[in-house]
Parts: sequence; C-alpha cells; structure tokens
Amino acid sequence: MTALLEVEHVAVQIGGLVAVADLSFTVEEGQVVSLIGPNGAGKTTAFNAITGYMRPRQGRIRFRGQDLAGLSPERIAALGLVRSFQRTSIFGPCTVFENARMALHLRGESGLLGALLRLPGMRREEARLREEAFAMLDFVGLTARAEVTADSLAYGEQRRLGIALAAAAAPQLLLLDEPAAGLNPSETAECMALIRQLRDRGTTILLVEHDMAMVMRISDRIVVLNQGRIIADGPPAEIREDPEVIRAYLGTSREVPHAAA
Repeated sequence: MTALLEVEHVAVQIGGLVAVADLSFTVEEGQVVSLIGPNGAGKTTAFNAITGYMRPRQGRIRFRGQDLAGLSPERIAALGLVRSFQRTSIFGPCTVFENARMALHLRGESGLLGALLRLPGMRREEARLREEAFAMLDFVGLTARAEVTADSLAYGEQRRLGIALAAAAAPQLLLLDEPAAGLNPSETAECMALIRQLRDRGTTILLVEHDMAMVMRISDRIVVLNQGRIIADGPPAEIREDPEVIRAYLGTSREVPHAAA
C-alpha cells in the first residue's frame, strides 16, 4: 500500500500550550484510519494542522509526497485532501439539491466568462453537474428530499448530507470529524455503511470519532492520542487490549468497548 498522508514529528502550540506534541503517523491508500482519544487529546487540532487551518510549530505534513507547509485550506482541498467539521456544514436556507450543486464547485471548468456569457461549454457543464448532484443525493439516500430546504431535514439526514458535501470534490483522502455525533443507533449504522461505500469507491478515510463501537467495527487502523501525544497505533484488536489506551479512556484495567456483532 502507498502512504497518501505522512505526518512527521508535528507539534502545534495554542496560546503557549502544546496541543499536539511530536505527532507521527501515516494513512495508507484504501484504508479507514481512526484518530481517537479522550476529550482534549488533540484530535481536532491534528485535523486543523493537516488541512491548513493551523500552522504547526514544527514537523512536516506530506500528501502524496507533497509538503503542505504554508498551503491554504482551499489549496490543500484542491490537491484532493478534504475535511468535514464537527458542526454540520450545510447551507440551511438552500434546498438539498442546491447544497449538492454548490458543493461541486471544485469540479467546474468553464470559469467566470463561460458562466456570464452562457457559452455552450457552460451549458454542457451545468447539465453534467446537475446529473452529478442528483447522483450524490441518491448515494446518500436523499433524492426524494432534493427540493426541501436543508434545515428542514432530520438531524441524521443533515449529517449524511454533510458527508456528501465533503465528498463532492471526489477527494483522494477525506477527513471526517465526528460524523456520528448525536446520531441514534440506526443512524450510526447508516453512517458506517456510507463510510464503507466511500472507501469502496476509492476514497481513503481519516476519521475522528467518539463512538468506540463504530470505530472498532469500521477501522483498518486506529491511532490513539492522549494529551497531545500518540500512545498507540495498530489494528482494532490490538488497540482494544492496549493497557495505555484502557487507562487513558477508563482509568481502570477493563477493556475498551468491543464491536457489536
């Protein structure tokens, strides 16, 4: 397997405090890798550093061999590394279809002049993107809701739409920040199925998630953070029984939760 993402000795400081210290891990192509840890462990800070929203104090981050130092989040996204956020990133007053269509902006090629003059190439592109938008909604099971406003969707539907919007640019690596937050068990199962389908379509996934049963079931590898440092890195079966992980989460000798059958 090929490493899409390489994080080497990254440290991030916030207001004089070290939020992430000496962070090193890789994400291999075709994997679902979960970044987990107790609250305040540094998971979202790591996401922010990888995607250009925060600048590391030291270390290197490479995507497909390219150093990301100094690149803006927009430039990093254009390279094929895209993230979602903890809060659902949808445009509430717009329809579900309009959300899907706007999310495809990175796929447009005609430019401003073509849009203003309504050139034939622009019209063909509009037809193609409209078709892709409906295909995206079909993928997440929201075709029947295409004409309702996004803020009228149920919470679980909004989370599915948010994942679809993040995946709209066809990223090679998709970073999902707590996609199952606030979901009930059936919605969590739908979320897991969606993530698996994205992986099967060729999207590599880096996931931050607190639902440990979901993490254990869906991950190829798990990287565990505690107080800004990696304390374990390995497959789910190994992480579940790691003494440091157990202490970090529970402060006891019990195991972390097993995946449901």
